[in-house]
Amino acid sequence: MKKDIKKRIKELRKEIDLHNKRYYVDNRPEVSDQGYDCLIAELKRLEEANPEFVTPDSPTKKVGGEVLKEFKTVEHRVPMLSIDNTYSPEELREFDERVKKNLEIQRLDYVVELKIDGVSISLLYKKGNFIQGATRGDGVKGDDVTVNLKTIKTLPLSLKKIKGTPELFEARGEVYMPRNVFLKINEEKEELGEDVFANPRNAASGSLKLLDSSLVGQRRLDMWIYGVGYTQGMEFETQFEALNFLKDSGFRISPYIKKCRSIEQVIEYCNEWQEKRHELDYDTDGMVIKVDSFSYQRTLGQTSKSPRWMIAYKFPAERKETVLEDILVQVGRTGTLTPVAVLKPIELAGSTVSRASLHNQDEIGRKDVKIGDHVLVEKAGEIIPQIVEVMKKKRKGTEKEFFMPKKCPVCGSSVKRLKNEVALRCENISCPAQLKERIRHFASREAMDIEGMGDAIVAQFVDKKMIKDYGDIYVLKREELSNLERMADKSAANLINAIEKSKSNSLNRLVYGLGIRHAGVRSAWILASRFRSLDRLQEADIEELQGINEIGPVVAESVFNFFRTEENKRIIEKLKRSGVNTEEKGAVLKSRNLEGKTFVVTGSLEGFSRNHIEELMRKHGANVSSSVSKNTDYVVAGKDPGSKFEKAKQLGVKIINEEEFKKLIYDVN
Repeated sequence: MKKDIKKRIKELRKEIDLHNKRYYVDNRPEVSDQGYDCLIAELKRLEEANPEFVTPDSPTKKVGGEVLKEFKTVEHRVPMLSIDNTYSPEELREFDERVKKNLEIQRLDYVVELKIDGVSISLLYKKGNFIQGATRGDGVKGDDVTVNLKTIKTLPLSLKKIKGTPELFEARGEVYMPRNVFLKINEEKEELGEDVFANPRNAASGSLKLLDSSLVGQRRLDMWIYGVGYTQGMEFETQFEALNFLKDSGFRISPYIKKCRSIEQVIEYCNEWQEKRHELDYDTDGMVIKVDSFSYQRTLGQTSKSPRWMIAYKFPAERKETVLEDILVQVGRTGTLTPVAVLKPIELAGSTVSRASLHNQDEIGRKDVKIGDHVLVEKAGEIIPQIVEVMKKKRKGTEKEFFMPKKCPVCGSSVKRLKNEVALRCENISCPAQLKERIRHFASREAMDIEGMGDAIVAQFVDKKMIKDYGDIYVLKREELSNLERMADKSAANLINAIEKSKSNSLNRLVYGLGIRHAGVRSAWILASRFRSLDRLQEADIEELQGINEIGPVVAESVFNFFRTEENKRIIEKLKRSGVNTEEKGAVLKSRNLEGKTFVVTGSLEGFSRNHIEELMRKHGANVSSSVSKNTDYVVAGKDPGSKFEKAKQLGVKIINEEEFKKLIYDVN
C-alpha cells in the first residue's frame, strides 16, 4: 500500500512539474486551472497523510514559475506567495470558520477584489521614483523586467507627493493584456502560421519577457495594483487603507474593490461578478478575499506556499455542448489556410457562439474532431471559443472525417506546408484573399516606397478590380486614377510620378516588397547583395540558399518555394516588362566596420534622410534598432537628439555624429 502511495506521489509531482513548465515557462498550458488545482489537492492530501514522503522540492512547497536566464535575477524583500483556491461557497464558509477560530473572534472584515488573470509583478520605488520591477518568478526570486514595465502607460514612474510617502516602497500588482489586443495579436500569429497564445494571461507573460522593449510596447499591456510588499518607514493598519494610499499615490487601483462585513456578503459579491465579469475588457478568473486587518494577517501567518489570511474564489469555466455542423476553410492575408468549426449556435459566457477555430489539421487529428460530432465548447480566457472535448459516446457512425484541401479554396492554386510548420499556405501572391495586404506591403516605405498609395487607395484599386496583383501598379494610367474617390488631378499626377520613381529602386527593396514569407528587410539586403539580380536569385537552389550566412533553412525554403510558384513567376515577368529594376547596380561595398554592429539613429540629420542612413547601415551588415540598450554599439546623433541621446550617455554607449559615421562607412582613417 505504501509503495503504491509513494508511486502515485511521484507521478503527481512529475505531472505537476510538467504543467508548471508549460504554464510559466512555455506559456502553453495544457490543463485548466481547475484540473491543475485538483492535481495539487490530491498531492497535498497524500503528503499530509504520509509525511515521510514529503520532500522540500515538492510542488506543494513551491509558488511556481521559473527565473529566465535572459534577465537579471531580483530577490524579493518579502516573498511573493501564491494563493490557495476554492471553488464553492461552502469552501469559502470553511475558510471563514478556520480564520475566526485561529483568531478566536466571532466577526471580521474582508476586502474582496477581482482576481485579474495576468502576471504578478513587484514595483520598487525609492524616494517616490520607480527604480525596479520584477516578476514573481519562484516567489523568492524573479526576473528584472524594469525596462519592459516602463512601456506600460499606467505605470507611474514617480509617485504623487503625499504626506508619509516612505523612503523605500514596494507596490504589487498584475500585468495583463486587454482582450481586443489579445485577439489582434492572435489573428496576426495565425496569419503567419505561428502558434497562437492560449489566453491573454500567457500573451501578457510572453510579452513581458521579450528581450526587445520596443516590441513589448507594441503589445499595449496594462496593469492593476492590488497591494503593498516591503515598506520602509511606514505602516498600514488595513488592506483598505493601503489601497487608498496606493490610489492617492497615482497607482491604477480597481474600482470594483469592496469591503465586506461577513462571509455571506463576500459570497453575494462573488456571485454578482460571476456573470458581470464578461462585461470587462480584461480577464478575471475569480475573486480574491483578504482579511482586512494587517494585525490579523500577521497573526494568521502563512505556509511555505501561501498566506492563511487570503483565499481565491475561482469562477467555474462555462462549457456547453453543441453540434459541429461543418468545417470551413478560411484564407488569411498571408495565405494561411485555417479550418473553422461551424457550430449549432449556443449562448456561452455572455455571447452567442457559432464558430470556433480549429487552427490546423494536426489539431483536428489530435482531438479526433469529425463533422457531425457532439462537442463541448468553452471560451479560452473567456474570449476565444474552442472545442475542448468530443463526445465520442454520442457518435452514430454518420460523422465525417475532415481533410484540408490540396488547393486554395479562394483562388484554386496549390497549397504547401513548409518544414517545421503546421499551417498550409497558398503561395499565390495574387490570391484575392491576400491581395490588399500584399499591395500595401509592396508599396510600403521600406519596400518600394510609393508615396500616396495608402490603405484607402489600395482598397479602391482592388475593389474596383483595377489591380489583380502588384505588377498591375505599373500599368495604371493617370486618367483612371482621377475617377477614384478623394483623388484630384494633382493627387493622381503625384501618385503616377511616385510609381514611376519606384521603378529605379534598389534590388533589396524589390525583394522585400515581393512579400516572401520570413524574408524581412535584413534578409532582402543579404539576398540582393549575394545574387545581385532577381534572375540569379530565382535560379538559386535550396542548398545554395541555405549556405548563405544569416539565411537559415526556414527562410531558404520559403524563398525557394516562392520563386517556383507559377503565378509568382508570371507577376515578376510583368514587373520586368514595366521597367522595374531587378539588378543590384551599385558597386560592392568594401567597408566592414559596421558588420554585426547595432545602431540607433536619433535627432535631425543634415546629410542623410532617416531612410537613407538606415539603408546604408543595413547594406553594410549592421542591425538598426529603434531603442537604445546595453547591446547598442553606436548612437548616431543629429540635432535635437532627445531621450535616446541621454539614455546612451547613461549606459555608456558610443555616440557619434554624421561626420564620424561617414568615416566609418567609407572606411576613412
